Amino acid sequence: METISWNDFEKIDIRIGTIIEAADFPKARKPAYKLTIDFGELGIKRSSAQITKFYSLDDLVGQQVIAVVNFPPKQIADFFSECLVLGVYDENKDVVLIQPKHSVSNGSKIG
Repeated sequence: METISWNDFEKIDIRIGTIIEAADFPKARKPAYKLTIDFGELGIKRSSAQITKFYSLDDLVGQQVIAVVNFPPKQIADFFSECLVLGVYDENKDVVLIQPKHSVSNGSKIG
């Protein structure tokens, strides 16, 4: 894997947000949900997330997640994903969300 500089890392804007809506995304190629996330002063952003293995729609609303918020929007079927929710791939390539242990303010920056 290529080494990056500190300046490269500083270009990545990683923030905390709270999921305010979660919906099925049947048009996605792989099983996914459409998430609407509140990032505080940064506003509301939407994301497509392949997290269906370990999370139900009802469980997701109200949960805080960590996401990269400065990617350009990416079209996935008829949906525009505006941020990348971060997770860890388990041994079966299923995604486990990375989440703060304690609640923090939406929009808080990870560094």
